[in-house]
Amino acid sequence: MLNAKEEVIAANSKLISVIVVTYNAAKTLQTCLNSIFAQTYPAIELIIVDGNSTDGTKEILEANNSRINYWISEPDKGIYDAMTKALKKATGQWIYFLGADDELLPDFSTMVGALSSPNRVYYASVLTRHLKPLGKVSDYYLAKLGIIQQSIIYPKLAFEKHSYNLKYKSSADFAFNMTCFGDKELEFYYLDYVIAKFADGGMSSHYKDVVFEKDKPFLILKNFGPKLWFRFMFRKLKGKARSIAG
Repeated sequence: MLNAKEEVIAANSKLISVIVVTYNAAKTLQTCLNSIFAQTYPAIELIIVDGNSTDGTKEILEANNSRINYWISEPDKGIYDAMTKALKKATGQWIYFLGADDELLPDFSTMVGALSSPNRVYYASVLTRHLKPLGKVSDYYLAKLGIIQQSIIYPKLAFEKHSYNLKYKSSADFAFNMTCFGDKELEFYYLDYVIAKFADGGMSSHYKDVVFEKDKPFLILKNFGPKLWFRFMFRKLKGKARSIAG
């Protein structure tokens, strides 16, 4: 329970919806949840959509029921279908996605407290594979490689205007970010924090999204313009030529 002072602070803080999508995540879920519960930011809405797990995930959700704002367990059509379901329940001014095998770090609360513009897609850094935090990236990097979803905090405006394209099975978040970049009403903005440990074990890390890769040049042209598209295509063709020659 919040005391009177904490209730005043929470009432004056902008709500952030933290969304976790799960499927047979019993081995890591409690650690993930504990990292959320440990946050000092006072206005976090936790939403979990589970894909009808059979490994004990649902039992973990039931055990933490009092600390979860909304959860459901039912079959879905994939991770982005589950994320879309969760978005329909989200009421926060800000939206954040965390994997069931990821963990939030203390900087997450600090970053949320620093968010100011409802038109900015804020991103920071995450820890993954023992690599150095990525930091601020160029527009070309965003277009070619994208950034890890767990590094991004979205304004609710992004999802009021756009949605995930479910034809992309493992890269719908990449495509969504490209669409947001091309939206003149939104701005990508970097803040120098390290907000999560990213497990790098999700579907997008291990499965190539053939449909997305086919559409990628068009998405770059549409959302980043002809200059970056030409640069992307030139390097792509140059890479193909090298592989043929080799």
